[in-house]
Amino acid sequence: MRKITLIAGARPNFMKIAPIIHAIQNAQDNGNDISYRLVHTGQHYDKKMSGDFFEQLNIPDPDVNLGAGGGSQSEQTASIMIGFEKELIANPADLVIVVGDVTSTMACAIVAQKLHIKVAHVEGGIRSNDWTMPEEINRLVTDAITNYFFTTSEIANENLRNSGVKEEQIFYVGNTMIDTLLKQRSRFAKPDIWDQLGLKEKEYMVMTLHRPANVDQEAQIKSLMDEIIAHSKEVPLVFPVHPRTAKILNNLKISHPRLHMVEPLGYLEFNYLVERSKAVITDSGGITEETTVMGIPCMTLRDNTERPETITEGTNELLGTDPKSIQPAMEKLFKGEWKTGGIPKLWDGKTAGRIVDIILDFKEL
Repeated sequence: MRKITLIAGARPNFMKIAPIIHAIQNAQDNGNDISYRLVHTGQHYDKKMSGDFFEQLNIPDPDVNLGAGGGSQSEQTASIMIGFEKELIANPADLVIVVGDVTSTMACAIVAQKLHIKVAHVEGGIRSNDWTMPEEINRLVTDAITNYFFTTSEIANENLRNSGVKEEQIFYVGNTMIDTLLKQRSRFAKPDIWDQLGLKEKEYMVMTLHRPANVDQEAQIKSLMDEIIAHSKEVPLVFPVHPRTAKILNNLKISHPRLHMVEPLGYLEFNYLVERSKAVITDSGGITEETTVMGIPCMTLRDNTERPETITEGTNELLGTDPKSIQPAMEKLFKGEWKTGGIPKLWDGKTAGRIVDIILDFKEL
């Protein structure tokens, strides 16, 4: 029996883990000796992480929630490591699978290796080369001690090779986040705000901004918002906004009849909006992957990205953080000159199946 422990620390992690759970269940149904234990570190408290959330993804509630909670980066890392060490001693595994680049990813990889348990990193090898981002440190540390890398792109493969990873450790499988997107696409749900705001398909934009470099500096967020409002013509701007960011915007008295700041939305509701939007303005990494697959123009307000394939192959453009870059991008969009883009190789909804097939073939587990 191959015992797998799956780690998730925040809501987006569960989107990446869900297809792996389904693939393991499918392998079990086909007579394979494989089991899993789902560990939620509790890194992020999220009121939307209810039973409904797990039901939407069609996965069981986690076997355990370590309740690591908030605090500083160091406090959070320590709390996760202490909790996960106890969990792994009580419930030994043959392989620990970590996903993405949150603190839980790094912390649980360290614990597993110190207990002599092999680690697989789903989304291994992605890099922004921006060491001011906590996520980049998490990626670098995790990949330095990972045994098996499940990658989303040839760019990630090359990053790993350049850091000395052996070819036999790299498995180019695709993107489990896209597995979830394609599986759930037919279930996207119209949010209440669609009718409340009188939204019409391809006649509004979706915004998400959360990175401290954008939202914590008052002059920066004000300049960005002023430019977006000034150059988005008569198009409504739908901004599902975190309460902390909303407070900053309210303090700055940023408001406009076309700017609709709404509560954060569930996965099915948010992607319903994205799929029908004219364009998305964001500083998120994961959203750029989803817009690429859905063919939606995407403007990323960052100076770098760990997902360059969304630019070279997809519908994403990296505008940077200079507010003056917004006007030319908007002009390009409204002239109908935005690139069409394509879908990267292996982003086909079958990634998790490939991952589990590879794990079943591992002789050393």
